[in-house]
Amino acid sequence: MHKFFVDESAIDKTNIKIIGKDVKHMRDVPRLKPNDKIIVSNNNINYSCMITEINKQEVISKIISEAEGTSEPKIEIILYQGLSKGSKMDFILQKGTEIGIKHFYPVATYRSVVKINEAKKEQSKLERWNLITEEAAKQSKRDFIPKVDNILTFDEMIQLLDGENNIIVPYESEDMLTIGQGLESVVGNKIHLIIGPEGGFEDREIEKLELIGSKIVTLGQRILRTETAGFVATTIILYQLGNLGVI
Repeated sequence: MHKFFVDESAIDKTNIKIIGKDVKHMRDVPRLKPNDKIIVSNNNINYSCMITEINKQEVISKIISEAEGTSEPKIEIILYQGLSKGSKMDFILQKGTEIGIKHFYPVATYRSVVKINEAKKEQSKLERWNLITEEAAKQSKRDFIPKVDNILTFDEMIQLLDGENNIIVPYESEDMLTIGQGLESVVGNKIHLIIGPEGGFEDREIEKLELIGSKIVTLGQRILRTETAGFVATTIILYQLGNLGVI
């Protein structure tokens, strides 16, 4: 059954109105028509609906039933991703959404190939990046669309995280503390995962991360690319904490 996401304002007691780009897709791709059934999601609530009216501007559907979503991990993983050029960010956002990341922050670190003066121009990409997470959420049958937030500098990220628990930082120069060991002292259900850019972290960045209580961990003996590290770390976190949903 086809699934679509709407804002809360689109929902009333008996009907849901879908507008925007999804309308054209519904008409032209699956060629939906009145009496067809669809799933509409908002904030982890799934509505089973039947289309009652469809035109070029909107799709009106009648709510048949509603239920809390079951596809979202109980562990909330927030990914702070060092900015990468080209299609790497697209890949990170797509695969991160598929595996279950809740929120993304692009970060301009000291070694980011995309420098901060260029990064501010990258704000224009936020709309496209959020479209990528929306499409990935639909494809993977998630009940929530992860948000790609504004680009942060490294120091802005430090300020944001100061006082938070469960900050996990995979680092290629760490060879003692494994990510599994770093997760043994997790408090609550929110994990802050920080991944460096192509050039990795500078020593001064690791020092600042340690000062706010981050766990600096290893992902193993092989060096992973920036577009791979977050996916691997997220998979380990969900598996370790029992939220991968495959066992």
